[in-house]
Amino acid sequence: MVQYNPKDWITFIFRFHKSDTFRKLIPMMIFIGSYTYGVGYLEIVHWKLSEKSYLSNINIMHSMLGFVISLLLVFRTNTAYDRWWEGRKLWGALVNNSRNLAIKISSMLHDESDRQYFRKMIPGFASILNKHLSNEDTGKQLYDFVDLEIDHHKHKPNQIAKMLFQKVNDLYLQKKITGDQLIVLNEELKSFADICGACERIKNTPIPYSYSAFIKKFIFFYVMTLPFGYVFSLGYYSIPVVIFIFYVLASLELIAEEIEDPFGNDANDLPTQKIASNIKKHVEEIL
Repeated sequence: MVQYNPKDWITFIFRFHKSDTFRKLIPMMIFIGSYTYGVGYLEIVHWKLSEKSYLSNINIMHSMLGFVISLLLVFRTNTAYDRWWEGRKLWGALVNNSRNLAIKISSMLHDESDRQYFRKMIPGFASILNKHLSNEDTGKQLYDFVDLEIDHHKHKPNQIAKMLFQKVNDLYLQKKITGDQLIVLNEELKSFADICGACERIKNTPIPYSYSAFIKKFIFFYVMTLPFGYVFSLGYYSIPVVIFIFYVLASLELIAEEIEDPFGNDANDLPTQKIASNIKKHVEEIL
């Protein structure tokens, strides 16, 4: 995730980072500019149309549709941000639950081998979940002296959660923890699977295709009809105006596309790898 100072306006205005929409839209902006020039040339030079032409009234349609497209884009960006923020809350809950589990384990267990097991396996779940959500290879062992025995063809976070519960259950059978303590630990372990499932719901359920396709088509045809009306009032100055309008509308859609899947490697995605590293550091301090 991009680290920045929200109060530094000058940097925002004149800085272009790798995820900036301007870079991605340059080819399309060149096409829109050429298209607007072609429409202007045909209307002004070739057809020699005047402001009394019926085409000059097309701006009335743009005024009505502009309000509609603004509502659609506001809903689109809000929906995408809700998904991003929900993902952040889920990983925040994973941090808290990992700490709570480590604190309880630290108080209940005194055998160093048992504590060492949880010292590695609790942050191991966060690391595996991060790679699972990023679609990376998670079949490797996390630590040399803890054999995770992860099956490449199985759900890897589930395997880690299962191993954690098996260890807790073994401690109960060995009389190292009581039944009441088992119930207390079970709540924290259960939350791991709940968080994993909620993250997968965000990851695997994008915005409905028909809605996303409609917005893109709406923006395209809206921008394509702008030159026919603007040329009469602005002449060739309509070229930068139409390009700017396209840049604003298309940028909002691109931003929404990027943040609606917060578990990836894009510049604005959640820093899940950093969060997993912090969980590892905190759990090792506690245990």
